[in-house]
Amino acid sequence: MSTGGVTERLPRLLSLVPYLLARPGIPVAEAAADFGVSERQLRRDLELLWMCGLPGYGPGDLVDLSFSGDTVTVTHDAGMRRPLRLTTAEATALLVALRTLADVPGVVDTAAVQRATAKIERAVGDAGLVGVAVDLSREEAATTAAVREALAVGRALRIVYYTAGRDAVSQRTIDPMRLLIVEGRGYLEAWCRRVEAVRMFRLDRVEEVEVLDEPAAPPAEAEPTDVSEGLFQPSAEHRFAVLLLEREARWVAEYYPVDDVVELDGNRARVLLRYADPAWLVRLVLGLGGRAQLLEPPELVDAVGSRAREALAAAGGHGDRDTVEQSGG
Repeated sequence: MSTGGVTERLPRLLSLVPYLLARPGIPVAEAAADFGVSERQLRRDLELLWMCGLPGYGPGDLVDLSFSGDTVTVTHDAGMRRPLRLTTAEATALLVALRTLADVPGVVDTAAVQRATAKIERAVGDAGLVGVAVDLSREEAATTAAVREALAVGRALRIVYYTAGRDAVSQRTIDPMRLLIVEGRGYLEAWCRRVEAVRMFRLDRVEEVEVLDEPAAPPAEAEPTDVSEGLFQPSAEHRFAVLLLEREARWVAEYYPVDDVVELDGNRARVLLRYADPAWLVRLVLGLGGRAQLLEPPELVDAVGSRAREALAAAGGHGDRDTVEQSGG
């Protein structure tokens, strides 16, 4: 596995200075072994550290190293002396994510994940985090098991899938490509025969799944999706709405695709929500009642208010007028 990529190299660079400060005069070969890289790679990292430091980037601002034979010593740390520390919440979240990854075959280097998990467990053992576990619903666990089976034996799947952005349920026949974890959630990437394109299916939104007898056969053009900048990228069909969520409606930001979350007082949040169907957005806000307020776009703010007043009139005027006004801004 490459150790020169940004995602592998940056954590190592951040750890190198405090590591070397605690071990002045350590042989380069020994340090390389501790970090699991070649001596040549570690020397490249040390050369890069010479260009790292504080704004100003002049003498006295950058990390400085001293080499003596095959040993290295940090002579100026530029403030990078503290090792990375995790809070209990951060360590818990990281352990949950790592254990989820370890259970998904073919997604990552399982042995590397297990080593990382063991190191974190040892580091935070006193905090009682060793027993933390991933809690999946029985439905999602069954879906994941069926997907793993299909991937293992190379079979197609028939699924019933709920698309939250359109508030619609559809049946699809798909050719599984891979399981992956993005932002703490499980997804199946597959070739969808209905739309003839690669699609991501969130596992907790698969309502039914069946492993078919026919083989999975994604076409040559079915390329894996680049998720390095996030799973959901804006498309021409997407529009954006601004919602103010009360504490009881914070789950909306977890369940639906949002591009921005601004924390407010009282555990409220203002979110930028992506949507394709205006009617779906109106139904969502109305269904949340006074727990969410639509702020933009103006035409849908008016539509929510109008629909809420119609519903109130149909009920003979009985209802919470404040809720009607709040929902529609």
